[in-house]
Amino acid sequence: MTEGRRVLLTGVSGQFGGLVARALEQRDDVLEIVGIDVREPPNDLRRTEFVRADLRNPLVGRVLEAAAIDTVLHLSLTSQPGAAGGRTSMKEHNVIGTMQLMAACQASSVLRRVVLKSTGAVYGSAHTDPALFREDSTPRIPPRQGFGKDAGEAEGYVRMLGRRRPDLDLAILRLANLVGPRVDSAFQSFFALPVLPTVMGFDPRLQFCHEDDAVGALVQAATGDRHGTVNVAGAGTLYLSQAIRLAGRVPVPVPLPFVSGLSAALRRSGRADVSPDQLRMLQFGRVMDTTRLREEFGFEPEYTTRAAFDDFLERRRLRGMIDRDEAVRLERELYDFLQRKGQERFLESQRAGQEGRV
Repeated sequence: MTEGRRVLLTGVSGQFGGLVARALEQRDDVLEIVGIDVREPPNDLRRTEFVRADLRNPLVGRVLEAAAIDTVLHLSLTSQPGAAGGRTSMKEHNVIGTMQLMAACQASSVLRRVVLKSTGAVYGSAHTDPALFREDSTPRIPPRQGFGKDAGEAEGYVRMLGRRRPDLDLAILRLANLVGPRVDSAFQSFFALPVLPTVMGFDPRLQFCHEDDAVGALVQAATGDRHGTVNVAGAGTLYLSQAIRLAGRVPVPVPLPFVSGLSAALRRSGRADVSPDQLRMLQFGRVMDTTRLREEFGFEPEYTTRAAFDDFLERRRLRGMIDRDEAVRLERELYDFLQRKGQERFLESQRAGQEGRV
């Protein structure tokens, strides 16, 4: 491949996909870039050729052959059900789309490398978690739903491709929670709330990856020769309570039985798209070991977890931006919700007691 890489990029119309495409365009060792998505990119891309296609369509295989693609960079796994049109659509895109893409990769005669943008959510979040998740760690309680489960299945299809095509180089990058000034995420919408609901009695450790470091790691994976699974995150951790103070927000501890109902109410209101698996992380946290990233993969993140979060706050203009009236109103809404749910549980227990006596 002395003439340069020919890269197929999925999810090119998303914010993050556009950042990766622009980074690839700056490299002399990338000869051609083909971006696939169901909608046209809003980004100002100069060398990237856009192809409107759904990954679930087997015709994607023809794109690989027609453009003589030697490297596939799969970025289009989505973590936000609301943005995907609901949980069912999200799962179909993440899982079925990856399955069809890997089938196309298996049939390609010119493909040499596949890179998957995965997530640390595959480790799940539970009280039995180790202090640090290594790449070979097996979670005692794996994710049973949501983005973490989807990403685990997507990784499974990539590994299956590796067994069927041992001539291919495969790289799986498990990113920590993404933060930055340009890419929207569930955490961005969560920390934009003036009042932040937390799980009463829990203060989890959080780990972040700056969007620039995520782009750099994925571009290096696509253009380099390293393969295998690697965790990608900034050094260090932040407790949720520290992050809330840094963001200048007001924490409101919520009793555990009411957390799921509250998150559903937030999603319906459009205030924050926090899924059940992300809620578990806000309860137990998750931290990954990044030794392999630095020592074997040869990539050193520019931002620590704290620096990534600080840059996110600074450039999103979130620091100290508390609207007191809005904070009081949202806090009242939270307590009204808790009072209503508490009353409902009390009445249910009363009815159950009366039925038991009868």
